[in-house]
Amino acid sequence: MVMVEISLPQITVSQVTLGLSTPQILLGSIAAAALLIYFPYFFVVIARFQAGMDFGAPRALFDKLPDYGKRAVWAHQNSFETFMPYTAAALTAYVTGQTSESVVLAAIAFVIGRLLFSLFYIANVPPLRSLSFGIGSAATISLFYTSLTHLPT
Repeated sequence: MVMVEISLPQITVSQVTLGLSTPQILLGSIAAAALLIYFPYFFVVIARFQAGMDFGAPRALFDKLPDYGKRAVWAHQNSFETFMPYTAAALTAYVTGQTSESVVLAAIAFVIGRLLFSLFYIANVPPLRSLSFGIGSAATISLFYTSLTHLPT
């Protein structure tokens, strides 16, 4: 039996952050999360035009949307619901001066998790949607926990 050893390159947090500071990442992740609220809405617009957009009553069109369009509306609404707690958590980390790698990873994980959440929601992949939601929630909780247990003295 022949054993083959594969060596994968090590990726460090500093490589992922592109040289940005932790405060820049925290504030940037809030801006990215705000933009991600509207990402699913692009699919809503496409679905509305497919369903025969009525500019006089665009919200009344919901029942006529294709299924992916309805899921895009729900992903859009859920993005608002998760934005507020995440913003509070990221600002808490920012204000308390948290600079650990776990804070950076949580901020990055939230943004990636929320992007994937919307994609999996629209594509109707419930297990991956739930996993992505969990990643975003865990990132938010992690930021609160780190900030509140590592307060500057």
